[in-house]
Amino acid sequence: MVGMTMTAATTSTTPVVGFDQVSKTYGSVRAVDGLSLQLYPGETVALLGPNGAGKSTTLDLLLGLKQADGGTVNVFGTSPREAIVAGRVGAMLQSGGLMDEVTVTELVRLACDLHPKPYKVADVLARAGISQIADRKVNKLSGGQAQRVRFALATAGDSDLIVLDEPTTGMDVSARQAFWATMRDQADQGRTVLFATHYLEEADAIADRVLVLHRGRLLADGTAAEIKAKAGARRISFDLEGAIDEAPLRGLPFLATIDISGQTVRIQSTDADATVHALYGLGVYPRNLEVAGLGLEQAFVAITEAEEAKQSC
Repeated sequence: MVGMTMTAATTSTTPVVGFDQVSKTYGSVRAVDGLSLQLYPGETVALLGPNGAGKSTTLDLLLGLKQADGGTVNVFGTSPREAIVAGRVGAMLQSGGLMDEVTVTELVRLACDLHPKPYKVADVLARAGISQIADRKVNKLSGGQAQRVRFALATAGDSDLIVLDEPTTGMDVSARQAFWATMRDQADQGRTVLFATHYLEEADAIADRVLVLHRGRLLADGTAAEIKAKAGARRISFDLEGAIDEAPLRGLPFLATIDISGQTVRIQSTDADATVHALYGLGVYPRNLEVAGLGLEQAFVAITEAEEAKQSC
């Protein structure tokens, strides 16, 4: 890694971040509701949740940008502000703009000068893939280029925790791949990477651990595979020839969802074996039959919709 001070990955079980029964309200809205979680060295953690789930407020509390109404937030055993002043946290946030009328180099140099353990400016630019636009004014950047500059600011020094809010928004595919390769290297060196994203395929491919928030509470916590299993459903897809009688299909047992598009039927079932058995019992002959586990996005939707249904009862 260009310009990186190699840090041995740690096997310490001491938490990097600790939330203990943390709550935050805005008027009558409880954005974070008794949230408890811990993050550990070397983890790459995805923070997922529908709009209004409390992701941004959780990150703001972690970074000391907001104060909790109840509970405690610890970062490296201290308050968030103390950890940030010590240079142990780097952050890339959606909110807040970049300074206009300065060049990319000037802005990155300022970030390096402010960090207690800075890297060389040229190395920060190279790692973020923005050396070729180093002399460009910040207000002349595209959306993807601005995101890479924000990443450079977040990694201007040797921080132990990197917090990223929707980091690859606006980046093209190659830039996203390069970005996550850099993040994997950060985690391999023992740093903790926490990122909030709407790109669930990124969480599936990148994260060691996935946290699902819903109405300010931690709904699920585990690997992507564990989150998929928690949804308790599998995908069934097949094609039918001729006219399709939808009523018997919609009456199949253990059906969670069904989508019929042309001659293709897509089902989510909580007992795929029983559903397929009943399907053949209808006297139809499915072609191209496939049974597979849910993807992370489908599992996420299933889990959050089940929680919404539970709360509406």
